[in-house]
Amino acid sequence: MALYMIGDIQGCDIALENLLNTLDFSPSRDTLYALGDLVNRGPDSLATLRRLHAMGSSAVCLLGNHDLHLLAVALTGAPTKRQDTLDDTLQAPDRSALLHWLRHCPLAVHAHGWLMVHAGVLPQWTVEQTMTLAQEAETVLRGETHLAFFADMYGNHPQQWLSAEDQARHWQGFDRTRMVINALTRLRLCDADGRMDFVHKGDAQTAPPGLMPWYAIPTRQTRTERIAFGHWSTLNKPSSGAFKPPMVLPLDNGCVWGGCLTAAEITSHRPDVILTHQPCAQAQQPD
Repeated sequence: MALYMIGDIQGCDIALENLLNTLDFSPSRDTLYALGDLVNRGPDSLATLRRLHAMGSSAVCLLGNHDLHLLAVALTGAPTKRQDTLDDTLQAPDRSALLHWLRHCPLAVHAHGWLMVHAGVLPQWTVEQTMTLAQEAETVLRGETHLAFFADMYGNHPQQWLSAEDQARHWQGFDRTRMVINALTRLRLCDADGRMDFVHKGDAQTAPPGLMPWYAIPTRQTRTERIAFGHWSTLNKPSSGAFKPPMVLPLDNGCVWGGCLTAAEITSHRPDVILTHQPCAQAQQPD
């Protein structure tokens, strides 16, 4: 049995198919952990969802910000963005089944010695707290109030985690759920106190003063844990200048922007991973 984690697919189904073939992946034998952003910007989100859905329990798919955007558009009529490539999924005859499956995907997984998220983990959170908060947010996404949450999902507030007492005093409605989901699916930079920034989307080397990658916060509670994530493709560019501690593994190699789709073969009894890169023949051109 082989275990793989892969970075952002973003609707590049041919790259996914080629990567699985290169790995000789067998759904009856192996397990794939897809670290979110399964859809959008690439040319074939529908085929990607259908492929992963058909793999059943052999594909454990995390939610990324683009996946949540698809759900908000489909379920609440949230506006699409100019670069979105979601129409095929929105118009598919099996749309309801695919969206139901997607809405029940996890926000974080802790398995085989790895904490897996799409984007990041706030420095104040332990692994146990991260998993508890992820499961709390998943309950909202899957529950009776999910439509109300998706209608209120967008926004950068709150930016900083508060104590339970301060949350009760300052947060309202879905603030706590939005905070958790933003951290797990959108976080790149924060300050030493965990205040998140959602403006800077470039590489870590050009971060504004006072901000640093979430994984570089010296007091981060998860600094002794192995964490795999996607979301931040510029981290893997040779010119990024980003320092990455040995316990973190960024796996978004910008497949949809002309990079590659990357798989990390993992085992729970050794620290190293084996990386396999699949170039993308369906790359889009960023604006």
